Amino acid sequence: MKMLINGENYDKDEHKEILNPYNGKIVDTVPIANRNEVKKAVNAANQAKNSLTEMSARKVSEKLYDAFENLKNEKEEFAKIITQETGKPIKQSLGEMERSIDTLKLSAEESKRIYGETVPLDAGLGGKGFFAFTERIPLGVVAAITPFNYPVNLAIHKIAPAIAAKNTTVFKPSMQAPLAGLKMAEIIAQEFPKGVINTITGMGGEIGDALITNENINKISFTGSVATGLFIASRAGMKKITLELGGNDPLIVLDDADIKKAVKGAVNGAYLYSGQVCMGVKRIIVDNLIAEEFTDLLVKETQKLKIGNPMDENMDMGPLIDENAAINVEKTVDNAISDGAELLTGGKRKNTFYQPTVLDNVNMNMDVVSNETFGPIAPIIHVDGVEEAIKTANNTQYGLQAGVFTENMHNGLKCANEIEAGTVWINKQSTFRTDNMPFGGVKSSGVGKEGIKYAVHDMTKPKLIGFNLR
Repeated sequence: MKMLINGENYDKDEHKEILNPYNGKIVDTVPIANRNEVKKAVNAANQAKNSLTEMSARKVSEKLYDAFENLKNEKEEFAKIITQETGKPIKQSLGEMERSIDTLKLSAEESKRIYGETVPLDAGLGGKGFFAFTERIPLGVVAAITPFNYPVNLAIHKIAPAIAAKNTTVFKPSMQAPLAGLKMAEIIAQEFPKGVINTITGMGGEIGDALITNENINKISFTGSVATGLFIASRAGMKKITLELGGNDPLIVLDDADIKKAVKGAVNGAYLYSGQVCMGVKRIIVDNLIAEEFTDLLVKETQKLKIGNPMDENMDMGPLIDENAAINVEKTVDNAISDGAELLTGGKRKNTFYQPTVLDNVNMNMDVVSNETFGPIAPIIHVDGVEEAIKTANNTQYGLQAGVFTENMHNGLKCANEIEAGTVWINKQSTFRTDNMPFGGVKSSGVGKEGIKYAVHDMTKPKLIGFNLR
């Protein structure tokens, strides 16, 4: 797979092999760019700005709709690539593609809904006799930087709104899983003038800083680790930034919860894509009054999961992204057990696979819950009552999403109001998301919001136009 710079495929002599985490086979290779290619890609995007701003909103929408149709026609092929490069079960890859296609459609629709507003200047001193309104204009060039776990959906959440707002883009996918994202970008780029979408592949240490500090980049939209997000924030200068930096999302199960629904939410939330999800359930906070019943059922449901070849539609879980990731999960679980956690099921690794694991008697001093563990772990923390549950949920540097299971409206609303998170779901786990909702966290989970309407708004800036009518 090659890069795309100024409408042309661009290659290099040096390449990185992209390996299938299930069998270790080479899926494809991508070129390893340096700072020169970053400069070329950004220059191409900067020079293409006028070709996009000169289009009518209707025309941009039509082209995004055309890209939507093209992407929809290749859904199965994309899902296969996602599974090959990430190890994600094929049924989950198909789900990612369905969401991605919908995200592109939502962007095509939103491109025709970018509104300004009238401003009542006569409400201020000296404003009588003046008339003013705002329009929202594009920022310019958006840098889109994405991780491995949702290689198409997370990329399209940055690229499609950027174009809907008439910005050009430079897209850098993760070098762990760049293939599907690159192919998606090419499909959208075919509908627009050269330079509107550019792709760059390379090591973050080599090209990341060159991209985020380039003076022609106007906004950076990044999804990834807290450490990288803080680095970007420190180097971005006056650029606008949106940082989605992961989570340590709690699932609270109160004593009046529907236990079966809560267990289903815990299983779906903790083991989705082997736990490699920023908004995955990372901590299960259970009231002592129902802890035994909940835990017994959770263990039974966890043991029903089918683990194996991710291309098999019957599999619920595949491998982690690579063996190092699996080893890190193994060490984290082993440390928790050494510190007093009780292993109820799972807890074993084989190459890139790690079994879905339930840990009981976990406390917030253990690394498995004090930090974000990217693996298929369901750690259970016991509490007494809603007050302690909320306090425990907030005992983290993160605040992305949260889920609360309760049949008591008062307790549900109390949790919704007091839990420190960008989103709180009542009777649903934290992994639930629709692609039109505002998505983004608080504290170390990042700044800014994704979700098409909100991303488009953040990829434009207001300009005031006024008339003196006196």
